[in-house]
Amino acid sequence: MLKSSKLKLRAVEPEDLDLMYLIENDTELWSVGQASVPFSHYALRQYIAESNNDFFHDRQLRLVIEKADGVSVGFVDLQHYDPLHHRAEVGIVVVPEQQRQGLATEALRLLAGYVSKHLGIHQLYALVPEGNAPSVSLFRRCGYVQAAVLQDWLNGPQGWRSVTVFQKLLSPQLSDQ
Repeated sequence: MLKSSKLKLRAVEPEDLDLMYLIENDTELWSVGQASVPFSHYALRQYIAESNNDFFHDRQLRLVIEKADGVSVGFVDLQHYDPLHHRAEVGIVVVPEQQRQGLATEALRLLAGYVSKHLGIHQLYALVPEGNAPSVSLFRRCGYVQAAVLQDWLNGPQGWRSVTVFQKLLSPQLSDQ
């Protein structure tokens, strides 16, 4: 279910520490997330060690995007899970040297099938900052539709930025979309 000929999505392992450190400390990504300070190896090691991978308890899930050759290239996250409304926010990051190979598209396809069939998620949504054309293209390609624009939603070094909300409704039988 979480595997294709191109890649697989898997739980975070201690061996993923260096990749997580690289991505979490990329200051270019801070403006689209919640981070505003660097993470130490120690803090990330503790996060990995203490994570119990219980989506319903934690209301979040991080999966590693691993290519068929075993190289880990990024993460796909579910966060802000709402159990009443069966929805969650999705975030995805692929290291720059592995982008434009269809990996993010395939990861989102696998994720949608998994969360619909196994977690009972009815809808996924993503918040895409204005000016992020590659992410807009990615989510549209994966069947997400523009649902709203939230004005001045993110505050960063360049000032306030709006975000577009992309939404994908899932059917309970979804397994390969």
